[in-house]
Amino acid sequence: MDKKDLLKEVPVIAIIRGVKPEEAVDVAEAMYEAGIRAVEVPLNSPNPFVSIKLIADALGDKMLVGAGTVLTVEQVQKVYEAGGQIIVSPNMDEEVIEATKGFGMYSYPGVMTVTECFAALEAGADGLKLFPADVVGMKFIKAAKVVLPEGTQVFAVGGVNDQNMSEWTAAGADGFGLGSSLYKPGMPIAEIRQLSEKVVESLGALV
Repeated sequence: MDKKDLLKEVPVIAIIRGVKPEEAVDVAEAMYEAGIRAVEVPLNSPNPFVSIKLIADALGDKMLVGAGTVLTVEQVQKVYEAGGQIIVSPNMDEEVIEATKGFGMYSYPGVMTVTECFAALEAGADGLKLFPADVVGMKFIKAAKVVLPEGTQVFAVGGVNDQNMSEWTAAGADGFGLGSSLYKPGMPIAEIRQLSEKVVESLGALV
């Protein structure tokens, strides 16, 4: 199975911004047990490459593990060396996309315009991260999907939660990046699992 298919089964990338290495595996395991199959450690978290390596070593065979807020080719290489499989960026940088694909990883760059969407796909992106989704708006996805190549996956990130996922799905979103609605630093593991279960249930209802 292409591991990217995990994002078709459960189209959520959990963003665990601020996670510390000592809690990283417990957080990721709680999310996995709840049904989430992809997790990103934003690089502005404490010691992110350590956290990525720990999660990848523990869960990388059954979960997509990688980094968010990836801005440079050097960072892409460090994520690869840590065992990461997915690169998520807030912006569209062709060099970052090409480096990601060169290392055999999955690329999800941030886009805000149709021009960026096409440039990202041309550079080899596996999917698109509409960011910040709540600023760009649902109407954008609906309009963009008319012209984007069939099968293009668009993930809505920013201002999305289990309360409004159904609206985003109706507008054409294929998946979501969820941060503070799933995880905040210091949140008890039981609560993380509970919130993750709620999101997976909501997704199941949408399908």
